[in-house]
Amino acid sequence: MTTTEQPRVLAVIPARGGSKGLPGKNTRRLFGLPLIVHSIRAAELTPSITRCVVSTDSDEIAAVARAFGGEAPFLRPAELAGDDAPMAPVVRHALEWCEADEGERYDAVLLLDPTSPARVPEQLADAARRLAAHPELDGVISVSEPTFNPVWVGVRPAGSPDGALERFFDSGAGVTRRQDADRFLRINGNFYLWRADFVRRLETSWFDEGRHAGAEIPESQAFSIDDEYEFRLIEALIVAGIIRLPWIERETQ
Repeated sequence: MTTTEQPRVLAVIPARGGSKGLPGKNTRRLFGLPLIVHSIRAAELTPSITRCVVSTDSDEIAAVARAFGGEAPFLRPAELAGDDAPMAPVVRHALEWCEADEGERYDAVLLLDPTSPARVPEQLADAARRLAAHPELDGVISVSEPTFNPVWVGVRPAGSPDGALERFFDSGAGVTRRQDADRFLRINGNFYLWRADFVRRLETSWFDEGRHAGAEIPESQAFSIDDEYEFRLIEALIVAGIIRLPWIERETQ
């Protein structure tokens, strides 16, 4: 990938059928659209994405994606369909399938988890430009600053008979005010953008195996839906105008 040519970016939306925390969440409607469709719409509004595919083991999820204009050209093999299947081979399978289908290689892979629907297409495009401009990076991932800083308030049981607590982070020792603690950012799962070559050689832990830059987004946007409480909470945040979904605004105009 170079800065003089448009990189080919494959967006992959992983959507397994057997959710335990919130059964049926990927097809459950959020403001009139199945949850998975929000990721499809974000990809549609990002011109730097060459192709977007849904990777699923579920005929139902595939059918819903297609009904809303998404592409679900394959079903995952059985060994990638369990709830303990790691993400690396899932993404690699989608990449290899699409490259074989097209007879052409991709430069980058963008992972869009359907449980994180609050995306801004411009942020995805900025990440693609940043990765293209920095060949020393293996990826660009979304990060955010949480509403509390665990560096100075993080604790854990010390294991003593009296149940005393100890600091979780040594760097928090001596810190008595929030503003004096080192700034803390978290990986929030809104998006992961990797070079295709990195995905091809990735074994287990993308963070430990590569060099990544963080694309900081607001914490209010860094939302992941894993249970009923979180689903209801994001609905309330959208109603309050704290989270905006640009594709919803377009479809209601």
